[in-house]
Amino acid sequence: MGLLFSTSLRLAVVTTALFSAGACTGQFSPGSEPVQWAADSSTVRTAAGTHYDRSAVWQLFWGKHYRELWATPVTAPVLRLGAATPNGPLLPLQAGGSYQSRTLRLQAPTGQQYVLRSVDKDASRALPEGWRRQLLGGLMKDQTSVIQPYGAYVAAALADAAGVYHANPRLVFLAADTTLGKFRKDYANALYLLEERPDGDQRLTPSFGRSPRVVSTAKMLADIHQRPGSYVNARAHLRARLLDIWLGDWSRREDQWRWASFPGPGTTEYRPIPRDRDQAFFLFNDGVLTRLVSWVVPRYQSFRGRIKLGDVEALTHTARALDRSILTSLSDEDFRQVADSLRLRLTDALIDQALQAGPPETRARVTAYFGPLLKARREQLPAVALRFRRELTREAWIVGTDRPERFVLSATGKAGQLRVQHLVRPAAGPDSLVGDYQLSVRHTRRLNVYGLGGDDVFELHGRLRPGFAVGLHGGNGKDEVQGKNLRETRGITWYTSSNPDPEAPAGVRVKLDPERALNYNASSWLGRYKLDD
Repeated sequence: MGLLFSTSLRLAVVTTALFSAGACTGQFSPGSEPVQWAADSSTVRTAAGTHYDRSAVWQLFWGKHYRELWATPVTAPVLRLGAATPNGPLLPLQAGGSYQSRTLRLQAPTGQQYVLRSVDKDASRALPEGWRRQLLGGLMKDQTSVIQPYGAYVAAALADAAGVYHANPRLVFLAADTTLGKFRKDYANALYLLEERPDGDQRLTPSFGRSPRVVSTAKMLADIHQRPGSYVNARAHLRARLLDIWLGDWSRREDQWRWASFPGPGTTEYRPIPRDRDQAFFLFNDGVLTRLVSWVVPRYQSFRGRIKLGDVEALTHTARALDRSILTSLSDEDFRQVADSLRLRLTDALIDQALQAGPPETRARVTAYFGPLLKARREQLPAVALRFRRELTREAWIVGTDRPERFVLSATGKAGQLRVQHLVRPAAGPDSLVGDYQLSVRHTRRLNVYGLGGDDVFELHGRLRPGFAVGLHGGNGKDEVQGKNLRETRGITWYTSSNPDPEAPAGVRVKLDPERALNYNASSWLGRYKLDD
């Protein structure tokens, strides 16, 4: 959920003291919900969170959210790790999770790994120990109710309909068997989502593209910025990002992704696997005070039938660095085509079918509530996609590799238009085009071209006065800036990192790169991303 209320604690302190007076400070722990066991002990009936059932006055100020779904008892199969597979137990390997989720990594006798992710969360762990946690911990715990507890089910089914890779979560109740070992106390007797862990060889998993190797974002980024032959399928990433917007899933930082790799002769293609759909269908601003908080923290956008174009920036901000690294190569027409394809693919029938995912006890309410909203949001995807591109190209990035490259910047004949060609310079043979970009002063305020490592050449052609600032970041290597017919050139700066005596054409400013520690090479470039994965 991000650091919920991290920029708005002052709004909460007084109201929490007045309205809760400590009544909401109790923390949920496994086994605290009432459980009804089936006669054969194969299933249980329990609610994900009756502790979110609050008074009408409390809900007026802090939101109704999805409290009814959290308080609804559902039936779930019991998972006993010792008897989980015909070949042997699922063995717990490692506890983990963010500050709000509990996760437990499991391994089958076949070597296949799975992850248990707690349905209930606790964002209060983001607070430091002390008075702030004592005063605000219960409030932040209460705001877990902004999450649709079984939204991951629906999100996976909708991702499948959209043609986006996904995990396949199953709701289970983790029994307290001896196989849990040291994890028994903290993890047993609670609801979890059990799903495949997207990592390593996944040739037997269709929903991961049957990739022979699924990797983390850090490994993907390191590869594509070290080898020109490695790349992300930008249209596949755009489809996944439009799905995020459609689902209202704003929490898509870099460690919320895995990448299916597909090697070929001299190349590797990567395609995204979104994971951890906790924030899909986020519903926050339906209380007096939570609405005030959403004004202070714009990314806390609630899932409604209308996607306001002004909210697209906030909805996509968390993954901005990753998006700029991948999507700059796509044109307006590419964005239109992907959005139209997604809109046409997500038919009413597929949406209705996807909404049947999840516990039977909640399906009727989920279908009645989310069906009309999803269908209305679907029709807005083309307009939203273009607004998304405007947000990305306002500050555009073109990122190279640690190999020698050539970046050709050319005026296209109209004031305020700039074309950038990205070419690889092999040791033998002609240069090879790997990227071709068109930018306009109508939508761009700044362009940064990052050469990273290698001896790079930046070529400037024509009447270069695009109307927006251009930064050429050489990085590590003996870089050059060359110019031809640079009439009235302005707004271009060469930021050097390692050149001892840089010589630039007239009209190009030269400065020491203030971010050279990040722009030096492919390894240092990773410092731009949140990679706790």
